[in-house]
Amino acid sequence: MAAWLIYALLSAAAAALVSIFGKIGLQNIDANAATAIRAVIMALFLLGVIAVQGKFGQLGSILAQKKALSFIVLSGVAGATSWLFYFLALKYGKVSQVGPIDKLSVVIAVILAFLFLGEKLSWLNSAGVVLIAIGALLVAVK
Repeated sequence: MAAWLIYALLSAAAAALVSIFGKIGLQNIDANAATAIRAVIMALFLLGVIAVQGKFGQLGSILAQKKALSFIVLSGVAGATSWLFYFLALKYGKVSQVGPIDKLSVVIAVILAFLFLGEKLSWLNSAGVVLIAIGALLVAVK
């Protein structure tokens, strides 16, 4: 099995746990405050990971690359915005509805990759993207 596929499956499993743990944790608290606490925990955890890997020194070289840093900052803002809205949606909706709608990000990412990154889509890939969109909507409808 390809490394990317293993990592993608582990990512999906961890994301599923985020939904479940988040929904349980959001009872009677502010979703935005909870998201902020989660972000701090994530930052500390990830700093620990790169420290254990011996890659802490690479932070300086990343900070020195203005273009890369700009896009990493934009990605961070987009991720934070996504999580703010995701936790708000979880607070007021069911995981079984919020999760599938959130996964429409896959469809949007593929479209944006096609438009802005020049990634190619075969007819089979395009059909898969359409099926993901239809499936997400069908799962979310109650």
